[in-house]
Amino acid sequence: MNQKNNSTADLDLILAVENSVTGRSWAARPAEHRIVQAIAQNHNLPEIVARVIAGRGIGIEDADTFLKPTLKEMLPDPSHFKDMDKACVRIADAIIAGEKVAVFGDYDVDGATSSAIFKRFFKALGQDITAYIPDRMLEGYGPNIKALLDLKAAGHNLVITVDCGIVSFDPLKAATDAGLDMIVVDHHQAEARLPDAVAVVNPNRLDEEPGFGQLAAIGVSFITIIGINRELRNRGWYKQQEMAEPKIIEWLDLVAVGTICDVVPLVGINRALVSQGLKIMAERRNEGLKALGDVAGINETPGTYHAGFLLGPRVNAGGRVGRSEAGTILLSTDDPQEAQSISTELNTYNAERQAIEAMVLEDAMGQVQRKIGVGGVVPPIIIAANVGWHPGVIGIVAGRLKEHFSRPTIVIAIDDNGDAKGSGRSIMGVDLGSAITAARQSGIISAGGGHAMAAGLSVRTENIDALDDFLNTRLSTTVDEALTSLSLKLDGVLSLGAVQPDLVERLDQVGPYGQGNAGPRFAFTDVYISYVDVVGKDHVKCSLKGPDGSTVKAMAFRCADKPLGRFLLESRSKTIKIAGTIRNNLWNGRTSAEIFIDDAAE
Repeated sequence: MNQKNNSTADLDLILAVENSVTGRSWAARPAEHRIVQAIAQNHNLPEIVARVIAGRGIGIEDADTFLKPTLKEMLPDPSHFKDMDKACVRIADAIIAGEKVAVFGDYDVDGATSSAIFKRFFKALGQDITAYIPDRMLEGYGPNIKALLDLKAAGHNLVITVDCGIVSFDPLKAATDAGLDMIVVDHHQAEARLPDAVAVVNPNRLDEEPGFGQLAAIGVSFITIIGINRELRNRGWYKQQEMAEPKIIEWLDLVAVGTICDVVPLVGINRALVSQGLKIMAERRNEGLKALGDVAGINETPGTYHAGFLLGPRVNAGGRVGRSEAGTILLSTDDPQEAQSISTELNTYNAERQAIEAMVLEDAMGQVQRKIGVGGVVPPIIIAANVGWHPGVIGIVAGRLKEHFSRPTIVIAIDDNGDAKGSGRSIMGVDLGSAITAARQSGIISAGGGHAMAAGLSVRTENIDALDDFLNTRLSTTVDEALTSLSLKLDGVLSLGAVQPDLVERLDQVGPYGQGNAGPRFAFTDVYISYVDVVGKDHVKCSLKGPDGSTVKAMAFRCADKPLGRFLLESRSKTIKIAGTIRNNLWNGRTSAEIFIDDAAE
């Protein structure tokens, strides 16, 4: 590995790259040699794998737990969380009395998995629970007064909100005033004020002890179900019913999918939940996930990539452009035919979503580039808004713009009445959720909230400029600080000859990878581009050759019209440096390792 470039005082540069094609330096993740050697020896690991572990801040004493995360060690007692015991008592009362109960979920993957796990729990008890997923276009995000009062009128006595509800003050007050018991199971950032409810279970309550704020709603839902199950056991209900307790552990596949797709940090308890959940997913017990995997063409052991990029978008598609409840129904059904039918439906919705997304992205990109101008300064926060944009794709488009401009981005869809819905995505180091909450408290937006990396909002058209000013003023310093530290973190330098399936398998021991536990990235030097072309819409496919004659296939995604893609396309028959991740690809029964290119340099 090349050591520090003398012209860059504070960075340990890889291959002396200070300004890559994408404008980033290539910085080595700090990894003390002594710790790397000890981890490698204690766990019989290749040094490069031990370096990856040490580069994530894992010490010698913590390496074993990191490599083998277990729920037994990491799962908290449900009673650790405030209001959890209240919630479990009330839900157990409803189960024992046979009350009519509803779960009110969000329309994204986290909400769908959370709703589905409650459906499966009640079904395992021989009972039913109504799942209500609001229509994104007609009702928007979170509980609304009409829906809750309709549930009350239909005979429901208790409603559990999942992945929503923490700032739904007016709807929950109206429901409570009407005699409907409410329980909130959420993970979004809370305020000092809590909504009217029997219980509010949220690891991100301001009065909650720190340690589990990284949980997605599905993680909180899973722990809540463990608590309800314990409450029923302690009351002797299972014995009275002559019924075996449900095998809650079998639903960890849902927990893994929801956690991965909500892009929460895969550290601590989340790491254990996802690690164990992926093992159960590989057993294909859930009819919905099995059918969806078949439609998505997954023919290998599923990992975070499959959940996040193949399964998640299809589950989401129902809430974005189709039936909002389709994902919940799919993940909770045990009927293979129903699962196949809904999976096909969601696959169709996903294709429709991709087409709509492409149109909105092109429009939004043009709007932002015109606003910045040729050679202009990119603002700290990017906001794009227009009439007619589909609200179901604005979050994805915000993510694409964030990747392109390296700035927190909000995309807003305006309807004909001047009401607008916005979705935002942030960069590391900038808490967008807190800023959106502050904008709501300041009266600039009518509703909004989220977490550090993603947020949603409702705003009147005439207040969009005020929101733009508010966020750029509030976050400009934070964004500048985040950009100053922006670099591509790499775990070392590899030769192309080292890119082999067995190395990928050893690196997989350090997974699951995701937000908070970035997949290992490596630099490759003296890479000869023997073939390069555009495949699909805008992906760039390459064949690489190393000095020793080794050849590796590589792919750079969604970049044909961006600096990285153009550079690769212009580098045919040239020798360059690249940086990226490696993963195995199974094709026609043969496994080969390939590179996913993130960056390049001359």
